[in-house]
Amino acid sequence: MLNARLLKLPTASHHHRHEHHQVVVGVRGEADLSVDGTGSHLDTWRACLVPTEARHDYCGDFQNHVLVINLDPYMPALSSPAHSEYETLAPLFERPRTLVLDSKLQGLVQFVAGEFDRSPDNEGIKHHMGASILHCMAERLNEGREVRQNRHALSPDTIRRYIMENIQCKITVNDLASVACLSVSRFHEMFREVVGVTPHQFLLQIRLDQAVQLLTMTPLSVSEVSYRTGFSSQSALTNALRKHKGTTPSRLRIDGKVA
Repeated sequence: MLNARLLKLPTASHHHRHEHHQVVVGVRGEADLSVDGTGSHLDTWRACLVPTEARHDYCGDFQNHVLVINLDPYMPALSSPAHSEYETLAPLFERPRTLVLDSKLQGLVQFVAGEFDRSPDNEGIKHHMGASILHCMAERLNEGREVRQNRHALSPDTIRRYIMENIQCKITVNDLASVACLSVSRFHEMFREVVGVTPHQFLLQIRLDQAVQLLTMTPLSVSEVSYRTGFSSQSALTNALRKHKGTTPSRLRIDGKVA
């Protein structure tokens, strides 16, 4: 069971609970809800997700309109882990929560509200458009969870260790993404968020730091140092040191440190 409709919330607070999950999305005006003692303010950029049996009350201003989606908690997509949509939809109602809508989802809600006004008796439109909003919310919630999980799983130390073990070799971002078990695009996004630099900048910094150490601590030739740290040539190492460290191999040898 999934049904959706437009409502105007009363201006006086009304306390109740029900045996279905509920999504309440602001369409016009403002409203205040309290779910299991936690307050939530609704406007046209917010939605409140109310799990079954959660005690809640609500009241709205005189202009308020909300879009309400009711769902049977025993429908397979919400209750059966074997259902193909369970992992997507079930997390929506793990606990009461307020979702902030992005501009695209807010636009969809406004469009759906207009269609409900235009065809108030068309239950097919209400069902399918309500389901579309629900799935869009679930996708955004799951994307946020994936970002948090990946951020937690991504270990710069593991990436650094891999680079040091293979520093003589050509190392690509694809190689580093494989170490983290992420797609290249996701790895690049998460790495920059966690570490503060791109994977390429991180790799280059490690190569340069190792080259500086070898140049100042060993009698190895510049050519040998460039080979051992994965630079394509002596001139490539020299140019990288000049650009990123403000020094050269010969100056390092003289000063014993980065200028």
